[in-house]
Amino acid sequence: MRCDRPVTARTRPTCGVSCAGLCTDGGIAAVLAADRALLYWRAMRGLGDSGLAEQVVQETLLRAWRSCDRFDSGKGSVRAWLLRIERNVLIDLARARAARPGEVGWDDSRETAESRCVSPDFADSLCDGLLVADLLAALPGPQRAAVVEVVMRDRAYQEVADDLGVPVGTVKTRVHYALRSLRKLPRGA
Repeated sequence: MRCDRPVTARTRPTCGVSCAGLCTDGGIAAVLAADRALLYWRAMRGLGDSGLAEQVVQETLLRAWRSCDRFDSGKGSVRAWLLRIERNVLIDLARARAARPGEVGWDDSRETAESRCVSPDFADSLCDGLLVADLLAALPGPQRAAVVEVVMRDRAYQEVADDLGVPVGTVKTRVHYALRSLRKLPRGA
């Protein structure tokens, strides 16, 4: 196919004897109608991301439009040529993604930051332990026992109720009132 159309804003002046026809409005419309779905399906199958797949299709069509004059019908059809171009686009995308570090979310950066921090030193943990002991000492005995078992030792209410010989509701009530009392204490306590 030869491109004999006058040069306008939408045509390329370099098209010659071996033109793929993508330099004309009708040619690009025909390719979009015939091959866009195939190009998108292949990109989606390879990437698994609809946004990236759409970008690959657009880049494929852009590269094909730019190199319209280099199409050789002796090597295959326009569809086969487009699929080769898309393959190159996918390879370029894979190389670019491998060269750049992956996207890091906030959760990942927090984990990285926490792993680099040193563990709290002995004095801090000792002070925290003394503060907790003082707070627990301010509670009545039954409430203290329930909080220590349920909150600090992370035991189930039913297990604690069985050990203390009281109903589950009583353990829940004791923990509730103990935590409420602790919230009312001054911050410096």
